[in-house]
Amino acid sequence: MGCAIWAYKQWVGDLFPPKSKASDFLNLYSRRFACVEGNTTFYSIPDRATVGRWKSETPLGFKFCPKLPKTLTHSGKLASSISGALKFLELMQGLDDRLGVLFAQLPPSYSPANFADLETFLRGWKGADLALEVRHARWFQEPHRSRLNELLQELKIGRVLLDTRPIYECEDDPQLESERKKPKVPLQPDVTAPFTLIRYISHPTLNQQYLEEWVKIVDRWLQQGTEIYFFVHCPVEEHSPQNARQFQRLLEQQDVNVPPLPWDLIEQPPSQMSLF
Repeated sequence: MGCAIWAYKQWVGDLFPPKSKASDFLNLYSRRFACVEGNTTFYSIPDRATVGRWKSETPLGFKFCPKLPKTLTHSGKLASSISGALKFLELMQGLDDRLGVLFAQLPPSYSPANFADLETFLRGWKGADLALEVRHARWFQEPHRSRLNELLQELKIGRVLLDTRPIYECEDDPQLESERKKPKVPLQPDVTAPFTLIRYISHPTLNQQYLEEWVKIVDRWLQQGTEIYFFVHCPVEEHSPQNARQFQRLLEQQDVNVPPLPWDLIEQPPSQMSLF
């Protein structure tokens, strides 16, 4: 369970203690959530010293799921990016046991017409778990859906499941209109590997019905032995941590066998007792 980012100053006073410093955000975040979606690497490739610092600031068991840089996935054909992707992987392996699943997000313009190029790229990937997020509408239609899933199953590459229903099915909301940047694609809960990544784009407050659906799906997949990374986003980012916590509590209420949320295990400061 985690969020898309770890550094957000508006979380101070809620997820983070009052007066927390930005330099402490990763350390604090990693003691409240078990993983983080590495959106930062999509926009900027860190140096080795930064990657080493990420490892040193997080506890054993915490996982980063870095996104491949957009210079590799959004610059035309993928086959020419294989060497760059493997170089990026080598850099991320500096996270050591903190490295979770890496994922490649393809632009909406990348259609099934590029299947041969995609297959070349995926077959060239070696050395770590990878998940794929597609966004062109035809990937969700037959025969392309099945053809892609068969390739991913063969290579044991996961599917990134993007759930944008909460921000598109709600009534018109002025605060969301300008934030609906995620594509409106069908939710097809296909599992193609021993693991899966779910990117849940939450509504600031209206999530109950969608999360209840996810409780049933997650329970079934866990019983089948699937490792699940569940990342909660929100167009109004202040709400992401509490929306993730809401999902954790729904899972626990339904007796789904999930580890406790580290955030819930942090001892609250004792309150001063009064004689009156």
